[in-house]
Amino acid sequence: MSDKSSSNAMWGGRFAAGPDAIMEAINASIGFDRRLAKQDIDGSRAHAAMLAAQGIITDNDASAIREGLLTVLSEIESDTFPWRVELEDIHMNVEARLKEIVGEPAGRLHTGRSRNDQVAVDFRLWVRDQCDAADGALKALIEALIGQAEEGADWVMPGFTHLQVAQPVTWGHHMMAYVEMFARDRARFADARARMNESPLGAAALAGTSFPLDRQMTAEALGFDRPMANSLDAVAARDFALEFLGAASICAMHLSRLAEELVIWSSAQFRFVAMSDRWSTGSSIMPQKRNPDAAELLRAKIGRIFGANVALMTIMKGLPLTYSKDMQEDKEQTFDAADSLMLGLAAMTGMVADMKGRPEDLRVAAAMGFSTATDLADWLVRELGLPFRDAHHVTGSLVAMAEENGCDLPELSLVQMQSVHAGITGAIFDVLGVDNSVASRTSYGGTAPVNVRAQIARWKKDLS
Repeated sequence: MSDKSSSNAMWGGRFAAGPDAIMEAINASIGFDRRLAKQDIDGSRAHAAMLAAQGIITDNDASAIREGLLTVLSEIESDTFPWRVELEDIHMNVEARLKEIVGEPAGRLHTGRSRNDQVAVDFRLWVRDQCDAADGALKALIEALIGQAEEGADWVMPGFTHLQVAQPVTWGHHMMAYVEMFARDRARFADARARMNESPLGAAALAGTSFPLDRQMTAEALGFDRPMANSLDAVAARDFALEFLGAASICAMHLSRLAEELVIWSSAQFRFVAMSDRWSTGSSIMPQKRNPDAAELLRAKIGRIFGANVALMTIMKGLPLTYSKDMQEDKEQTFDAADSLMLGLAAMTGMVADMKGRPEDLRVAAAMGFSTATDLADWLVRELGLPFRDAHHVTGSLVAMAEENGCDLPELSLVQMQSVHAGITGAIFDVLGVDNSVASRTSYGGTAPVNVRAQIARWKKDLS
């Protein structure tokens, strides 16, 4: 058997050219890091301008590089760029094409830098852009939720613990709970963005460079607050991507919780909402079905974001300073997580904007499960001076009585109630209705419609 045949058998049929093809396949990143093209060219333009300003290259060379890079970017954007796998990555593909366009000046572009700081700045710029995109998408989702809250500020619905009816709340209050969650997600992305906004460009391979670079100039040109202070850290750090993935994971978890509620609420058993046909599908065999597929798919895609977070943590956990080729695996999963997050945010915004709450069904459900039992206990404490534990016991006895009679608490007679505690008066019925219950919850952060409208007004002002 020839050496080539032996290699093929050992490495597997896919790689007919043997180990060389396998090395090219495992080493090349151009299949995915081409997404960094704009950031790579922006970084190179800033670097070239700085080199000229510092007298390291001539103004003529800098001008040729600048125009050549714009040509390269135009080719990439028009999908006419000649990608070459053998050049491994976005950096070498751009530089090789630049040389074809402008000749010798292209060879001076890499003065005072390395692919290590080049990829670090490209990736940092890309992740920063994703933080901005997530912020905009979250703002749109929050506005859709506020729209729902405004429409149903006083719609009564059941509040749940353990997915069991607990106390009445308002639809508006429930929607505003997600506003608070997604607002914290916005803050997390903003916080991560602020911390990552330092430039690694000029750190070179790992130790800096002997060329008199003006790193502050390139940092400002690329919108960074400052250059990173340690060249080793500049090329080794990927915590900026991990912070993005951490924020994305928490945001994705919030999306999944809301998606789960939409799946439950749109079921025939709940009938809390009607989902738009735009976000539902039918059954191939059961004509009555309307499946909340968009919510279900969103709920599932969250796992990809969680997975990317864990994968990058695993990649980085054992790496000594500074750069190791393992770090090439940081991008693909981050790209996929960002795509999944943006798709999820867009889908959820559409679902929330289009869904129709069913106020009558919500009201009926709110009155189930003795949801005003806590109001009864609170009344016993407030009006009769009972210790809460005693009031809890009295209320439990009244709930048992209502269950035995097949009715809800407001349907018990005063005589029946007084048989459990003689001090109960007719005023008890003022607190037992679901509307009275929610209206009474006026403590800060409570579900009362007046509170909900105040929070809506505050958020609309903040968002504007």
